[in-house]
Amino acid sequence: MKSALIISALFLISAHTFAQSDVLELLPGSKILKYNEETGVHRLLGDVNFKYQGNIMFCDSAHYHKATKNVRAYGHVHINKRDTLNLFCDSLVYDGRTRKAKLWGNVRVRDSEYKLTTDTLDYDAGKAQASYRHGGRVESTRSQEVLTSRVGYFHPESKNFFFSHDVDYKGKDLSMQTDTLQYLYSQKKTFFYGPTDIQSKDATMFCESGWYNIDTGEGRLSKNAWIAKDSDYISGDTLLYYPKTGEYIGICNVYYADTTQNISFNGDYAYSSDSLNYSFITDNAIATKEMDDDTLYIHADTLYTQKLDSTDIVKAYRNAKIFSTKMQCRADSIVFTQNEDKIKMYRDPIVWSEYAELKGDFIDIDIADSTIHKVNIYANSSILMEVEPEQYYNQIAGRNITAFFKDNDLYKALVNGNAMTLFYPEDEEKTDSLITKKRMGMNRLYSSDLRIDIDSNELTGITYIEEPDGVFYPMDKIKREEQFIPGFNWKAALRPKDRDDLFEDHDPIIAEETEKTEPIED
Repeated sequence: MKSALIISALFLISAHTFAQSDVLELLPGSKILKYNEETGVHRLLGDVNFKYQGNIMFCDSAHYHKATKNVRAYGHVHINKRDTLNLFCDSLVYDGRTRKAKLWGNVRVRDSEYKLTTDTLDYDAGKAQASYRHGGRVESTRSQEVLTSRVGYFHPESKNFFFSHDVDYKGKDLSMQTDTLQYLYSQKKTFFYGPTDIQSKDATMFCESGWYNIDTGEGRLSKNAWIAKDSDYISGDTLLYYPKTGEYIGICNVYYADTTQNISFNGDYAYSSDSLNYSFITDNAIATKEMDDDTLYIHADTLYTQKLDSTDIVKAYRNAKIFSTKMQCRADSIVFTQNEDKIKMYRDPIVWSEYAELKGDFIDIDIADSTIHKVNIYANSSILMEVEPEQYYNQIAGRNITAFFKDNDLYKALVNGNAMTLFYPEDEEKTDSLITKKRMGMNRLYSSDLRIDIDSNELTGITYIEEPDGVFYPMDKIKREEQFIPGFNWKAALRPKDRDDLFEDHDPIIAEETEKTEPIED
């Protein structure tokens, strides 16, 4: 009988403990002691109470079968282990040979940090592992944490929990719903193994794998992961989240959107810092800016975004390109100031709009809804307009040029310093039924400054600040070496044709190794 009571009291103790000496101290309370020789069962009835190695057990009755080492306890079962762990249930059965126990009815487990409630509990003393399969609830006694699930496994001593099927966690300013969750209670760290929704005080998150620290809010979210915070949304194969420093890292298939600015970014690696108001994205990086009736795409080796006061800036470094249906651009570096609708282009910049190609050492563009309003070209400036493919080009060159656009068509250009124009005037011949145009020849003119009016790719008027120096060549008298401005280079082959063409490296524009990668300030 003593052996039976020892086993029944200690089913929550490890296998090593069972190998110790079986010494039982009966405590006052048991009213009836019986033994049935036919069944081999010992019975204790009425306020059963005993102690073994610091573990105390209470129940209304206890039965022990000596041959099978099977113990059963009934009614108000209570086990206290080393004054820290208390277990309550309506009844239990313990197999001394396998060291496995099963508890039924209003099962409660309590210690100094948490409490567990369930209807049925299995415990393997050899593995020091408990489990429930019909629904359970775990509550922290020190915080506001509550976790429920249909299935749960835990180790009382290490407080390592594992839950599955309809797992729901709630804490202060935090909730999680998932299919499978491992909770390292001592580290306050949760691991996910299935679709998981997380709602924190500052963000909403989703993933299908990863971990999240309940105390720090840090996490690594993988597989279709995304985080939504205020007006920001980021998704990717893997996201690392550090809320205390306001840092995010995205790895593979990263997508980031700022809904207030209607701009989004794609790439394979991203970093963002709320405290620095700074982020970057690289590896197949592209930014998408939604306009009223068009979409502006910006691509480069690396895209940076920065918020300075109320100004939002996108910086595209190395092999930068822009595509919209109304204009296309290319340079080593491009800076787009969203609030001001201004684009600055550094090192070998090119702008294409309709039939015009604009180049210089540095270019800045005023736009609205991806439509060009004005282009300022500084140093070695030129505007080329194709008249006949690979044959004739209307050309404007000078030190600095300001080009004006209406409905994305170039209609006026102001040239300041060393102005030069090459253009092919046309003459109209009218008959009774039609009007035909005949190209007369080529005008080549020089002046210090001039204004040029343009209509449908043709020069319609020129105003000179000083008396020009020029010459006219009939079509049959034009010499090849006189046909082009100095440094003429028609680069239509580099012009992006669509969004996907931005990723094609037709002729990369890369700064010299000795040059800085930062853009030159104008």
